Amino acid sequence: MEPAAKTPEGVFGSLIPAIQQAVSVEGYVTPTPIQEQCIPHLLEGRDLIGTAQTGTGKTAAFTLPLLQRLARHSRRPRRGTPRALILAPTRELAAQIGNSVQTYGKYLNLQHTVIFGGVKQYSQVKTLNRGVDVLVATPGRLLDLIQQGFIHLDEVEVFILDEVDRMLDMGFIHDINRVLAEIPPTRQTLFFSATMAPKMELLAKTMVTNPVRVTIEPEKPTVDSISQKVLFVEKANKDALLASLLNDRKVKKAIVFTQMKHTANKVVKKLASSGIYGTAIHGNKSQAMRTKALDGFKKGRYRVLVATDVAARGLDVDDITHVFNYDLPVESETYVHRIGRTARAGADGDAVSFCSSEERYYLREIEKLLGNQVPADMSHEFHSEEAFRSQKPAPGNSRRGRSQPGKPSYSGNSRRSGGHRRGTNPSGRSRQRNAPSSGSRHSGR
Repeated sequence: MEPAAKTPEGVFGSLIPAIQQAVSVEGYVTPTPIQEQCIPHLLEGRDLIGTAQTGTGKTAAFTLPLLQRLARHSRRPRRGTPRALILAPTRELAAQIGNSVQTYGKYLNLQHTVIFGGVKQYSQVKTLNRGVDVLVATPGRLLDLIQQGFIHLDEVEVFILDEVDRMLDMGFIHDINRVLAEIPPTRQTLFFSATMAPKMELLAKTMVTNPVRVTIEPEKPTVDSISQKVLFVEKANKDALLASLLNDRKVKKAIVFTQMKHTANKVVKKLASSGIYGTAIHGNKSQAMRTKALDGFKKGRYRVLVATDVAARGLDVDDITHVFNYDLPVESETYVHRIGRTARAGADGDAVSFCSSEERYYLREIEKLLGNQVPADMSHEFHSEEAFRSQKPAPGNSRRGRSQPGKPSYSGNSRRSGGHRRGTNPSGRSRQRNAPSSGSRHSGR
């Protein structure tokens, strides 16, 4: 049973009832500044250039009006032909955006999916063949599937680019231009970046028409009362390291942040095998299960709460002594939000972050935001010199590798198919585009 919803305020009141309900269930009543400034213009169909950091409510600022536009002019999407495209630089960010589309669109008759490299393409293509309204993608996998003939962008009504500055840093400028060439010029375009350097201004001018400009100045993080440290460790040793730290009696009540839902579940099981009992909250848990877990954590039945960022929104617990970043966050601002869960009401708190070789880039970005280095503790038994010295760039998506059938992608629909539709071969090369099926809608749309 969903919790009682409060009446949305401000621009949230201009949203259709189904979206208002989803927003209210998530506990959002008052829009953030970027939402207040963006949503009215986007509902009017205007192009937009937005300069804002993560943590400002940016994703909802573009997701809510996008869903409203698609819902008001609902039609069954054709196979492999999305109505909206959201481009993101990394698989982690793409997955987060996909979760937001799922959350805010759960009462709508719309479908979405997320595609990225590094996993096999079979299930991604299978979902695309059933038709999606919203496609969230990283550039490499998107262009790969376009080249193979599985994706067609000639019916895209809304094109959203998120974190353009990072995409340019990762060398995606040519990929962006190739994607742009596939999309109708009559589209609505939304261009978001944390900064707006001259090269991004030039790129934006090639994409948008008479845009609205919205700029949200970043807040200076305040973490003075929190004792921070980073421990360099390889992924395979994170569970053992976490268990050893949680055995310290000084850890009275701890929240452990993971990047993915399945990781949260895995961490809880690994801790239990070491005699440390905790509970997890994430998007796959029902509201009742999340409420029960939080209640148990607040009342001391569990000393450890393992959570994803989305699930931890609105968490109000004053006596958290330690925050552990099992996975470093993709967004630097999220680090500040996470560690701010401790040291409340004048109390002291500790924030301990694990950093593997693959996460070194994220640590550099966090330190850039903070304006100083996070102190490193190299005295633990699982210290990784390789992780400490790593200069690896930002993790990106797989670049046009040839994929075979395999793991499923993040998908926003619950439909299942017993086989491929006629003329499709998800694991193969290019094929002729087929006319849309005239059959009935799938259940669950």
